[in-house]
Amino acid sequence: MKRTLIYISAVLLLAGVSSCDEGFEDVNKNPVQATSIDPIYLFSNAEFSSAIATQHYQMQIVQQINTPFTGVVEGGNHNVVTDPNSNANFNSLYLQNGPVNVLTTVIAQTKDNADRSNLYNMSRIWKAYVFMVLVDTYGDVPYFQAGKAFLEGIYLPKYDDQKLIYDDILKELVEGTKGLDASKAIESGDLFFKGNIAQWKKLGNSLLLRAAMRYSKIDQAKAKQYVAIAVDAANGGLQSSNADNAFIAFNSTFNHPLAGYFQGTERGNVYMGKAFIDYLKTTADPRLKVIAVKYEAPGNPLATVGAEDTNPANQEGMPYGYNESTITAIPGFPGKIGSAFKYSQINRRTVGKIDAPEFFITYSQTSLLLAEAVQRGWATGDVKALYEAGVKAHMAQMTTYDVSAAIPEATQTAYLATNPFVAAKALEQINNQYWVSSFLNGSEAWANFRRSGFPVLPVNNYPGKDPSVKDFIKRLVYPVRERSVNEANYKEAIARMGPDELGTPIFWDK
Repeated sequence: MKRTLIYISAVLLLAGVSSCDEGFEDVNKNPVQATSIDPIYLFSNAEFSSAIATQHYQMQIVQQINTPFTGVVEGGNHNVVTDPNSNANFNSLYLQNGPVNVLTTVIAQTKDNADRSNLYNMSRIWKAYVFMVLVDTYGDVPYFQAGKAFLEGIYLPKYDDQKLIYDDILKELVEGTKGLDASKAIESGDLFFKGNIAQWKKLGNSLLLRAAMRYSKIDQAKAKQYVAIAVDAANGGLQSSNADNAFIAFNSTFNHPLAGYFQGTERGNVYMGKAFIDYLKTTADPRLKVIAVKYEAPGNPLATVGAEDTNPANQEGMPYGYNESTITAIPGFPGKIGSAFKYSQINRRTVGKIDAPEFFITYSQTSLLLAEAVQRGWATGDVKALYEAGVKAHMAQMTTYDVSAAIPEATQTAYLATNPFVAAKALEQINNQYWVSSFLNGSEAWANFRRSGFPVLPVNNYPGKDPSVKDFIKRLVYPVRERSVNEANYKEAIARMGPDELGTPIFWDK
C-alpha cells in the first residue's frame, strides 16, 4: 500500500510568527512573514513527529534488538539508567514543535470552529495516542497543563496522576470518535487516511480497545465497559484490514528515526535478540527470513556487506546479560568478524531500510487484542478466527516495507496449520503474536508485555543492572533536566507515584 508523505516544511513557518508591541509603526512589520498557518499542517506535523526512536530501551526490554556495548548505546540491554536514552520519548514528544505542543495548539484553534470539527476530533484522538505512550513510559507526566506555554504562559506544567490521565484519554477517545462527521469538512492533509472519516472512526475505536485492555490486570469491569464501546459497530467499528493501518511512509528525504541506528555508524553494534530469533525459528515463522540476516561484513555499509545469509536455520540471536567482553566467553559464542559479532542483524533491505514505514496502530494488533477480549468474555466473536486474522495481517503487512518482503498467503496459511491455535493456551498465543506484530513498535511491544506477561522471557541478570530492577524494567526515569528545571512538580509526582526508578511500575501494571 502506497501513501504519499506530505512535506511539512510549512510548519517551520511557525518559527517566523511575530507580533508587534503597542506603539510600533506598521513599517516595522515584515510584509512577507507568515502570521498564521492552516492547523492541518500542524496536525500532519504531529503525526509525522510521533514516530520516535525506541531502540535503546523498549525493544531491548522485550528482547527483540540487542547490543552488548556500554556507553552511548546502553540502556535496556543492561537494565541501567542512561539519561540521553531514557529521556528520548519525553524530550521528543514534549519538544517545542513536537506532538504535545502542536496538538494542544490545533485543539485550541479548532475547538469552537464548526467548520473544522473533524480536525478538532482527529487531534483529540491522536493526542490520546501520544499521551498513552508517555504515561506507559514514565507514569505521571504533565497532561492538563502541557503544551500551554504559548497559549496560557504555563512554562512549568504540573505532573498529573497517571490514572486521571488515562480516565481523560478514555473520555477523549469516546467523544472524539463519536464527534467525527463525514458530512463536515474533510481534512485531506491528514497523513494517515487523507481525512477519511470511516477510517478515523476505526482508528479511534481501535485505540480505545488498546486503552481498555490496559486495565485487564487492575479493573476488568472498566476494561469490559470500554471494550464494549470500542467494538460497537454503531460507533464505527474497529480496523478491518491492513488498509486501515495508521503509519507514516518515510522516504529518502525524510528517513525513519531508526535509519541511522541500523544503517549508520552503529550498524555493526546492533543485533537481533536471542529470544525473538529463537521464537521465530522454533515456530518456522516465514517472517524470520524477512526480518533477520547474517552479513559477511556486518560493520560495513550496505553496499559492501558482502554475502547476505537469510536462511532461517542459520540465524542466531544475541543473548542478554553480557557486555562486549563477557559475551565472548559464553558457551557457543559464534565469534567475530573484525570488530563485529557473528550474530544475526536486522535486514537493512527490508524492515531496516532508511525509508521503512513506522506503524502506530495496525489491523493485526487490533485483531489480536479483540481475540483476547473475546477470550476473556468482554466481547463476542470467534477467538480462533480473530487470532488467525491478526497473524496473517502482520505477515501481509511485511510487503509495506519492501516488495521483496512479501509473504504469500499460502505460506501464511501453512504457518497457521503448522502452529495451530490451542484454546487452552489462547492468552499466551495471542500475546506472543502481538509481540511479533509489534516488532519495531517498541513502546507498544513493551506496554503489552508488561500488561499481559507474555511472551515469557528469560530475565536479563546483567551484573551491573540498576538495583531497582527485580526482573524487567517497569518504566523509564524522567530526564535529568526535569529534576532541576521543574523541580517542585517533579517532586510532587514522585511523592504520589513512587521512586523515580526503573523498577517503579505504571498504575495498570500493579
